[in-house]
Amino acid sequence: MITLSEWKEQGQFETINNQQIFTRQGGDKNSSVLLLIHGYPSASWDWEGMWKALTQCYYVITLDMLGFGLSAKPKNARYLITEQADIFHSYLKKLNISHYHILAHDYGDTVAQEMLARQVTVNNSADQDRPRIDSVCFLNGGLFPETHRPLLIQKLLLSPLGVLVSKLTNKQRFEKNLQRIFGPDTQPTYEVVDTLWQLLNHNNGSAVMHKLINYIPQRNQHRERWVGAIINSNVPVKLINGTQDPISGQHMVNRYRELIPNADVTEMPKLGHYPQIEDAEAICEVYLQFRKTIR
Repeated sequence: MITLSEWKEQGQFETINNQQIFTRQGGDKNSSVLLLIHGYPSASWDWEGMWKALTQCYYVITLDMLGFGLSAKPKNARYLITEQADIFHSYLKKLNISHYHILAHDYGDTVAQEMLARQVTVNNSADQDRPRIDSVCFLNGGLFPETHRPLLIQKLLLSPLGVLVSKLTNKQRFEKNLQRIFGPDTQPTYEVVDTLWQLLNHNNGSAVMHKLINYIPQRNQHRERWVGAIINSNVPVKLINGTQDPISGQHMVNRYRELIPNADVTEMPKLGHYPQIEDAEAICEVYLQFRKTIR
């Protein structure tokens, strides 16, 4: 396992859209570009188990989104999904990347949906200058607000008690919530819990948890645009899902098959909400197989 200190040492901080953002790159710059987008409430470290295998095949780019991990966590930010997408687009343009693939998880799925929506609805020269998405692969996430089943802690963070709940959250409660959403046979290790807890609390992150959770009502607000982006996608789209996930598991897969024409889905029946942490090797194998079908 790559420790958090090693992960940090191998990355760098960039000023992107006037914010201090932690970034990480790896692999051959002449290879196909793969952008990894993490979930809530964690960070790019989520991909550490897949990093070596992916960087052997692709030029891999990732970052900690605003409000997450090692990046800035300003208390006055709105934390809009559209603003997170703007950060990714600015970073890709800064790296002079013209084409790329996306592998996303959870909150990152929603950001990827917004990025895909911008490509699907290109209607002006500014949009045409954006780096182009060549494929998207989603891991567990709330792709459809009607099937998203938030945990009690998430509901409380959305409530008027959100600020207080953020302050009262401790490592023990955090670990119990993780245990609920991992597969029964792939429970988080002490090292995983400790690292994710450190990332959440870095830069006083608990103070913005109740603001970051606002992605849930944003999904309802923009449902037509974000679900439409998948339905009307002009690039290959794949779903890899840990079906033991109580938040976005088998019930979300069933809805995906209902709505998405010719749905490309791989179900992982023993895994939960964090498939890339629970069994990084298996998820990497499925993803690489998907990429072979679209070359």
